[in-house]
Amino acid sequence: MVGRLKEIIEYLSSLIWNFPEKAPVMVVLLLGAGVFITLYLGFIQIRKFWHAWEVISGKYDNPEEEGDISHFQALSAALSATVGIGNIAGVATAIHYGGPGALFWMWITAIFGMALKYAECTLSLYYRKVNPDGSVSGGPMYYIERGLGKAFKPMAILFAACAVISSFGSGNAVQAFTVADQLKADFGIPQYITGIVLVVIVGSVILGGIKRIGQVASKLAPFMAILYVFASVLAILLHIDKVPGMFKLIISSAFNPPAAVGGFAGTTFLYTLIWGVKRGIFSNEAGQGSAPIAHAAAKTKEAAREGTVAMIGPFIDTLVICTMTGLVIVITGAWTHVDATGKALNASPMTAYAFEVALSSLIGHYGRYLVTISVFLFGISTAISWSYYGDRAIQYLAGDRAIFPYRVVFLVMHFLGAVFTLEIVWAFGDLALGLMAIPNLIAVVLLSPKVKEITVDYFSRLM
Repeated sequence: MVGRLKEIIEYLSSLIWNFPEKAPVMVVLLLGAGVFITLYLGFIQIRKFWHAWEVISGKYDNPEEEGDISHFQALSAALSATVGIGNIAGVATAIHYGGPGALFWMWITAIFGMALKYAECTLSLYYRKVNPDGSVSGGPMYYIERGLGKAFKPMAILFAACAVISSFGSGNAVQAFTVADQLKADFGIPQYITGIVLVVIVGSVILGGIKRIGQVASKLAPFMAILYVFASVLAILLHIDKVPGMFKLIISSAFNPPAAVGGFAGTTFLYTLIWGVKRGIFSNEAGQGSAPIAHAAAKTKEAAREGTVAMIGPFIDTLVICTMTGLVIVITGAWTHVDATGKALNASPMTAYAFEVALSSLIGHYGRYLVTISVFLFGISTAISWSYYGDRAIQYLAGDRAIFPYRVVFLVMHFLGAVFTLEIVWAFGDLALGLMAIPNLIAVVLLSPKVKEITVDYFSRLM
């Protein structure tokens, strides 16, 4: 039965990501929407980059304004959802299937993704709903219905339903699987044991709602990001002589993928492009519509202000952290390595091997455990934040009474994710991600004139 389920999920996922073969719908939608918003808003991600950091620093914070959490906590909550397994296992998977050139397409996805993230989070805060208890709810389901009108409510319902499904998959099961897989590889811990422990930890946080999630995320996200980036920079500095050749390989492979090398089976340009975009969007979630749910909770009345905060997410997530992972993998040649059985490494075991090799001159084989620690922290933080995305979506669909049952099912799926196989978990995550992104991208493009109006108004008042 599990084998049949795997076939169905992989087939549905391929329809979204690989069809039609010459111009996959999701690649065209994601890159196309990102390029359009970038040009339409005049490269907002570059022009207002510094302003975003000023807002994050607290310069514009006003605790009296409506909302549940500060700008920094909103970014931390969104980052704790995006800075996760995609940065460790996702990058490795992209390189495993698409070669080193996939990293280049992850960069391109992130650059245009910054503008997309600005647009969707600006809309999310502008159209958010204030609940009777003073809390707020926002996200694509609200700006689709309120911005595009009642006629588009079916599309809003579709998005919310897909968000619930995605919260069980890419934001939950994938995280649990990777943590369990890594702990089993390093310490032989049975996956079901890890699953039980993870359920207890995640459950103790998510039952407290967005305020507790924001508090935990604002402490955990910066710590884990700094730890991982520090280890990555150290690994790269120890092999600094290989850096020029590494960048040459990444860029050349993006357009002319190499033939089979070691454990790498060789690929085509389009395959490399698809895997780079797919893993890039899985990592930074630009265009997916998830981060707007967290950013809608920020304490501010200025939608464009929170939009600038949001666009820093893909920069930190993909252009910094994913790049660190990719560089260490390519520098050490981990992408060509095979294990004792002759099987090519994939997901977090590939990244762990890369760090073990890269840091061996300093700490021997213990470098892999830095990845283990990061996988554990990243997986937990991502699941915690994604539970909030899902409960806002289920609230939109069925009201407050559905939130507690949703959280129970979320924890069940977290356990199941820990014990299923790699392919079925990732395919489920990709399927849900694609289903969620399509209605959101359509809405963002249709509402782009509103985004421009909000943007012009906000920055004209700052001058």
